[in-house]
Amino acid sequence: MIVTVVSDVLGVENNGVTIAAMNLIRSLKEKGHTVRVLCPDVDRMGQEGYYIVPTLNAGPLNGYVERVGVVIARADQRIVRQAIKGADIVHIMLPFPLGRCALRIAKEEGIPVCAGFHAMAENVSVHLKMQNVPFANHLVYEYFAGFYRDCDAIHYPTQYLRDLYEGMYGKTNGYVISNGVSDAIHPVQTQRPARYEGEYLILFTGRYSPEKSHRILIDAVAQSAYRDRIRLIFAGKGPEKEKLVSYAQKLPLQPVFSFFSRPEMLKLLNEADLYVHPAEIEAEGIACLEAISCGLVPIISDSPRCATRYYAPGENNLFHYNDPADLTRRIDGWLSDPAARVVCREQCLSMAESRFRLSACMSAMERMLSETLAHAGKAVPAGAGNL
Repeated sequence: MIVTVVSDVLGVENNGVTIAAMNLIRSLKEKGHTVRVLCPDVDRMGQEGYYIVPTLNAGPLNGYVERVGVVIARADQRIVRQAIKGADIVHIMLPFPLGRCALRIAKEEGIPVCAGFHAMAENVSVHLKMQNVPFANHLVYEYFAGFYRDCDAIHYPTQYLRDLYEGMYGKTNGYVISNGVSDAIHPVQTQRPARYEGEYLILFTGRYSPEKSHRILIDAVAQSAYRDRIRLIFAGKGPEKEKLVSYAQKLPLQPVFSFFSRPEMLKLLNEADLYVHPAEIEAEGIACLEAISCGLVPIISDSPRCATRYYAPGENNLFHYNDPADLTRRIDGWLSDPAARVVCREQCLSMAESRFRLSACMSAMERMLSETLAHAGKAVPAGAGNL
């Protein structure tokens, strides 16, 4: 197949959408398909198969956009048409301006379209500090629905997201497929740095933004019986970093705030004692899955707006969202029981292997594309990939 992948956001693999897009692109190429990529990532200008559109000038908001760490694509119809014309199928990652332009042009060309449902309304409204305003979130979902209703198939990374969307807008031709965890993320032998000797390391990977609820974890550790020995490691980047660094000053051991490379993350995932995911809003939470895939015991928010709550191996791996005292209870319980952590580790590894391995997830994505092509009355090209 000739597949055009469209992503309004694509750059360094430091966010879920970019990681999911790049995993799909690499997998399709490995399976023998021709992949065109339409995106605003200027660093990929000139690379074979990449069609680069300009970025949007947000005027007075440019500074904020830069702090958030993403670029906003501006749809250039000439470039969009070049990327789509002659493709067998188009897969769109996000329902934003570039994706919407690609959908319209694909329909003009008679090319079927799949699209991923990766963003919740709150992922948009949080930037206006309106993530808890129902009317604002409703308007965002209405905007989304105007896009998805014209797609031939929808990829939902979690059943939670499918239930959320179909609960509002009715049944869709949907496929629930995890974005998957790379086979490179697995348990490895590692030596913890001497500077952390005698400490408990608790890891959380997520953007430094309000909906990720870093403060809840900081407050929980401040109340812990082990607070003098707990070192928090906040892997990520984002606009709230300075505020979080200041807020964490009350802890006896100052947290580590840093963006880590993939090899560094693998090492951290195998060195930490616990992984805590306190987010209030989470569409999938690949970072949480990566921790589980390394056998790291998770403690996860039970927020009704988080898909990650379904990854908990047991009740003791959940805490009441936005409740630091309950999180403290879970942290202290796990740190005081090494034998229970060993048992939970094996549960995590078994769950990850059966449900979240990237190779199986990417084969399911390929089947979705080929089935959508067939349902649209198009012949599926023979001899390319494992259809």
